[in-house]
Amino acid sequence: MNIFITGSASHLAQALLPGLCSSPQVSKVTGIDLRPSAFQHNKFHETQMDVRDPRLPALLRGQDALIHLAFVVLRGKVSIADMFAINVTASQRLFDAARDANINRLIHLSSTSVYGSGCDLKETDTFNPLPGFLYAQHKAALEQWMTSHHPRAVRLRPHIILGPHAQPLLKTLIRQPFYIRLPDPQPLLQCVHEADVAAAIQLALFSEAQGAYNLAAPDSFSFKAIIKKYHTLALPLPFGVARAALGASCKWFGVGGEPAWLDGVGKTLTVDCTKTRALGWEPQFSSLGAIDTIMNQIG
Repeated sequence: MNIFITGSASHLAQALLPGLCSSPQVSKVTGIDLRPSAFQHNKFHETQMDVRDPRLPALLRGQDALIHLAFVVLRGKVSIADMFAINVTASQRLFDAARDANINRLIHLSSTSVYGSGCDLKETDTFNPLPGFLYAQHKAALEQWMTSHHPRAVRLRPHIILGPHAQPLLKTLIRQPFYIRLPDPQPLLQCVHEADVAAAIQLALFSEAQGAYNLAAPDSFSFKAIIKKYHTLALPLPFGVARAALGASCKWFGVGGEPAWLDGVGKTLTVDCTKTRALGWEPQFSSLGAIDTIMNQIG
């Protein structure tokens, strides 16, 4: 199988590529990203390219599968218009180009953030991304488009992805000795280890899966409990102060994401993964185990 992967230098790609290239079922992996990948293998070939590049469709010829990981997660200095153009418009063109190139296996990495909030949500539940959370809104818009234009494509919806290659912002939030002051009962969240997400992608590649699938470890946690577990002297931080600080960082320094990133901390969001387990997927890490990999990691 020849596999084409966008976002091949991304955090998740670094967890995914070793397994893909070690698989005897995979002949070649072609990747594109604006940055060079840290991963090297004789099966892996990369091109530094934007997903909006008009040359991209030509690279899809002869491919058997597409894994779409490229997405602007934290807006930083990217304009809102460019973020939408990359996350939604260019992604739509990519999947249409893949169809025109006769690629039958299409896998898109979405997010549980499309739901907004709720308990034990299933794949059929309504999308309600948090207001102002551009990343979640773009994921939802793309998925809604895919359901009518590419209904057989696999749309994986992982919860917070943690592991050695996790987003630096997530590592910072977990490691810092402050928690956001919220009223009890504390909102509950889940996460999923990057190795378990990589396993789900490989499972989707070599199965008859189609449609949406939730990905999360079964146990849940509160942000406050996690911070206090690792920092006995952790201090509460007013929600408004934390949100204002993140907003100022994004606006004035182009660092991090929009303030709505923190809004999710104040909302319970847990999902049901029964449908994914029916494919044979079983997470090897609990939510707490995935968090431990962050806390025990040096640097």
